[in-house]
Parts: sequence; structure tokens; C-alpha cells
Amino acid sequence: MKLESLRNIGISAHIDSGKTTLSERILFYGGKIHKIEEVRGGGDGATMDHMELEKERGITITSAATTLFWDNHTINLIDTPGHVDFTVEVERSLRVLDGAVLVLCGVAGVQSQSITVDRQMKRYNVPALAFVNKLDRSGANPIRVANALRDKLSHNTVIMQYPIGAEADYEGAVDLITRRATYYDGAKGEIVRYGEVPANLVDEVEKYRAMMLDSISMFSDEMTELLLDEKVVPDDLIHETIKKAVHARKITPVFMGTAYRNKGVQALLDAVIRYLPSPMDRQYWGNDNEKNEKVEVFPDPKKPLCAMAFKIADENFGQLTYTRVYQGTLKKGETYYNPRMGKSQRVGRLVRMHSNDREDVDFAEAGDIIAMVGVECASGDTYCSEGINVTMEKMFVPEPVIELAIKPAKQEDLVKLSKALNRFMKEDPTFRVSVDKESNETRIAGMGELHLEIYVERMRREYKANVIVGQPKVNYREAPTQGAKFDYKHKKQTGGSGQYGHVVGELNVNDTPKSDEDSHEFLNSTVGGSIPKEYIPGVEKGYRESLDKGPLAGFKVINTRFELKDGTFHAVDSSEMAFKVAARQAFKQAFLEAKPVILEPIMRVEAETPMEFQGPVQGDLSSRRGMLLGSDIRDEYAVIIAEVPLSEMFGYSTDLRSKTQGKATFSMEFAAYRPVPSSIQEQLVKKYRDDKAKGGNKDDE
Repeated sequence: MKLESLRNIGISAHIDSGKTTLSERILFYGGKIHKIEEVRGGGDGATMDHMELEKERGITITSAATTLFWDNHTINLIDTPGHVDFTVEVERSLRVLDGAVLVLCGVAGVQSQSITVDRQMKRYNVPALAFVNKLDRSGANPIRVANALRDKLSHNTVIMQYPIGAEADYEGAVDLITRRATYYDGAKGEIVRYGEVPANLVDEVEKYRAMMLDSISMFSDEMTELLLDEKVVPDDLIHETIKKAVHARKITPVFMGTAYRNKGVQALLDAVIRYLPSPMDRQYWGNDNEKNEKVEVFPDPKKPLCAMAFKIADENFGQLTYTRVYQGTLKKGETYYNPRMGKSQRVGRLVRMHSNDREDVDFAEAGDIIAMVGVECASGDTYCSEGINVTMEKMFVPEPVIELAIKPAKQEDLVKLSKALNRFMKEDPTFRVSVDKESNETRIAGMGELHLEIYVERMRREYKANVIVGQPKVNYREAPTQGAKFDYKHKKQTGGSGQYGHVVGELNVNDTPKSDEDSHEFLNSTVGGSIPKEYIPGVEKGYRESLDKGPLAGFKVINTRFELKDGTFHAVDSSEMAFKVAARQAFKQAFLEAKPVILEPIMRVEAETPMEFQGPVQGDLSSRRGMLLGSDIRDEYAVIIAEVPLSEMFGYSTDLRSKTQGKATFSMEFAAYRPVPSSIQEQLVKKYRDDKAKGGNKDDE
């Protein structure tokens, strides 16, 4: 396989924009399937939604990979979920893909999850095309959606087609480069027919073609000169300029159609081949663990192997590990080194995935995406040839925002529950399991109510584990609001050698966290050996261990800078452990003096409701401590955007349905952590203290 003719692409969008329907058509036209199944409406369900729960609910829960062929090119395609609760599936897919298709609903346009997906594409610098779908629906307007993509997400959108007809009368589109009308005939739109531009559209087509050429010419001096001289611009030059600009993420070409009505998909596939990059066109970096420096990884099958495991599924016959090969060749039966685990592992079997089906292969070359069977590893692990020690850049994993207590209904369910939790935690980095030390409760944490609801349902179905689920619990955070000094001496004498550690310094607010995952900083400013350097790691450990459970109300602490300035030690009684305890108590002392606040997760909520219910929906969001950010009118629907604390959103879907006769929908995603009102902070602190008093727990001395 030539690398130039390979495309690794993902399809991403807001929930219900038609991603899976589009994927189904792509598979059909690419000859991968011979019968189109719909997401909803009987049958076996869409090919890429292979889980029973996906078929029942009509949503995508896990990303699914497949390979197809189009115009002598190979396309590795990943269909990702649209619901924000399964955002890690999009995150890890975009981490390993070379290009993406951003699908937008022709009626709703840019929605909340479109914004999240766009942010993820920017994070991994993934070039994208936009596809405006559902143009057969009432109120669909691709030009308005393209403008919204420009205004709301700052994309330099270039409209590549002009629609023929609208809504129920949508027939096809005019290609603005060739000035050719494209229609899709046959029962499944499989016959592409070209014709003249309809007479009533000639003026509009010329207007939008001129706008398209003007936008693209910004990236080609040759094109600019030809346009200024009013000469004909060759099609090849237009295509080449678009390709370069897309690769550099300077423009987003906009295509259109209706996947459900089988129109526009083939033109989109042509654009994927023509404009999205092959592995040869992207630059990828790893970290050389020996030299501790960045190194470029090249898509050359002859170089030493460098591959990344980006998604894990635990199955009956062993672990299935989706892997992207960045450099070298991954071969069946060979042994490769895993730097995180510090050991080599043998790859017994390689398979090419088609949703839930698999086809055995002997090797996979640089640029390819396949799956290893039976190799035990974690999501994000790198595999390399013996003799090199390179780790690929990690993917971003968002922090969970919601928790549930969970316990087995009967003793015999305990083993089943344990198996399920271990599997789900391994597969999904945003699904966390912990045991509360005080109550001894098992807690599961995730990205939202639906996320945890799906996992609880999977425990019951796949593991036959009957479980009892507690009330949802919000993951609050604690943070200081000002600096505070500490001076703490830990001194204990209990026969034999004692314990002595003395730390002096300052705790401050960290305004410039290194990353979303780590918002803490430890600074050692001691001079003259006031604390011997072998005890400094103990001080840092004590500080970092204090962050998991804050002194104020037992929540995780964020945004702190701990500066150790001075201290004293004892020649006999000092130890790393003594300084660890001293640091823990010093942190507690300073944190409680730093005017700490409790922060709560605030969600960005987008509710879409018929106009007649706009008032009640807005009133309801306000009553949930929501801050209304604005509203938009789309045909007969009002779209209300608000920021609401997560603690007020439990059970919202049921309330929204009852207030709007089941006609409204909503989506939400995490926006930020903000301080809770003082009355709620007092309640949370009081509850924490009462629980501690009941448990009789004492702080570490």
C-alpha cells in the first residue's frame, strides 16, 4: 500500500447531526457493505453501532473503526460518538487521525458539542472538511450554517458547492470549481449524474464561485495574478491550493448534502481523497526517553517501529488494542518494547477491524490503523522496536465531573461487579473507580449522568451483576484565594529514634497551571542546606498527598503553589517520613488561612424547544441557579444557551420533557469550575465535619 493513497479520517459532530448515517453511506458506496441499515427504525441497526445499547438508544457510545476503498485509495474511517459524555472516544480518535470531517446539521448548525469537537481538532492540529447534513429537513440552510462556522468557531470557511433546491425539494449541488450540477439517482443514490447548472441558479453560482476563488487565492500568488489579469484559473491549481491551505488548517472547505436521502456523500469522499492529508503530509513527534528530548517520527516502514495503542476493548478472547503505526512495521509474532511498562511484549495476532468484525493480517506499516489481540497494555502506551526508547505524545483526558455510589445487591454479585469495574476502568480513562476511606463505599466517576447510566446498564447486561446505585454526587473542588505562610514543626519522641521535621514557606494561588491535569507547583527555595536535599522529596510527597482530600470539606484541591523557603532538621531524628508528615500538616495550616473556597463544575447547557415553551424553559434554567447567556431563533424553535451548576442538572431531561410535551431536547458540556454560593459552602463544610465526627477519623499526625 502506498502511503500517499492512505487516508486516516474521523467523523465527528454534535449528537444527532447524522454522523453514523453518513458513515453507513460511506461504507455502502465504498463497497464495504451491501445493504444500508438505519440508526433507528428496525433492522439490524447501523453497521458502526454494534453494541445492543447503541442499537436500542440510537446513539453512538464507542468509536468504531473500519477500512474501505475509494478511487484507488484506502480509507481508515473512525465513527465517533456525538454525546459529550463519551468525549474521550473523540479525543483518542482525533489523537491518531490525520484528518477529520466535521458534520453539522443543516437546521441547527453549530451546536455545543460542535464547539467541543472543534476544540479537540485544534488541540491535535487535525485538518478538517465540513459537511452540512440533513438538507432535506424543513428550515435547512447550508449557507447560514457555513457562516455560523465562520462566526462562532472562527473557521475560514470556503463554500465549495451551491445547493439545488431546498428542504423537501433538495436535489443535489453545483460544484463551484467545475460549474457542474451533480445529482444522485438510483434507489440508494449510487448513480452520480452530472448536468448543466439550472438556469435560475447561474447568477448565484457565479457569485459564490467568485467568493470561493477570492478566498482561496489568499494562499497562492499564482492564482492571485491570474484573477487580477482576469484569466482562467486551471482546476488543478485550485485543487492544489485548497489542499495546501487545508493541511495548514488555514481554510475549511464546506460540502453539503443529506446522507439519509443518499445525496452528496460521493462528492464528500472525493474531497476527502483530494484535500485531506495522507500520513506523509503530517508531522508527528515522540519523546526520546534516553535523551529526554523531542524527536520526529517518520512514516517510513523501514525505520524502527513506533506505534501507539489508543483504544482498548476487553473481550472474551483477550484484550483488543486499537493501534496506530507511526513509523516502521508492526509484525505478527514479533516482540516489541513498551517504555511505560519497561518490558517487551510479544504480538501474537494482528487484525483489521470492520466495526465489530475482524480480518487477520500479518503486518501493518507506518500510517496504518489496526488492532493487536491479547496484548496487555494501557490506553496511550507506545510500542517500539528493541533498541529505541520513544514515547508518543499523550492524549488529553478530561477530569470526571460526577460520582455515584455503587454496591452489589447480593454477595454473589460482588465478583461480577469487580470484573466489570476493572474492565471499564481499563477501557475508558474518564471512568474512575475509588473506595471512600471513611464510608468504605465504592464510587464510580464519569463525564455525566448518561455516561454512568450506560456503564451501570452494561454491568447488568454483560456481567449479570445486580447493583444498587446511590444518588449522583458532584465532584466539587477546593482552592485557595490568597497566599498564606506556614511554619510547622513535627516533633515526636517515642523511645528509640524520634521524628523531627520543620518546614517554613508559603502557599499561593497558582494562576498559571502547567496543564488542565496538573494545576499544582512545588518550589524548593531553601538555601545553605537548611533542609538536606534527601528530605526535599518527602516534603513534596507530603504536599502532593494532601491535594486529593482538601482540609476544608474533603474535596480535591486545585490551583496551588507550595514554596518551601526554610526549615530545620535533627541529625538523628529527621527522616523523609518526618518531613512528609510536616509538609502535610503545614499545607493544612496554610490552606485554611488562605481563605479557601469550594468550586463547583458549571455546565454549558443548550436547550432547543418549540417557541411556545421558551418562557417556561428559560424560567426553569434560571431557577436552577442558571445564568442565561443568550438565545437564538431557528425556524419554529428557540435555542437557549445557559451556564448551570451540575448539581442542579440531575433529572433535568425528565423535567424538560414534562414541561414541553416531550418536544424539547438539550445537550450539556463542562464549562469551568466556579465558587459555590457561601450558603452552599457552609452546608458542604458542615456535612464534611459531621461525617468526620461520626466516623471518628483523626488527621495524620
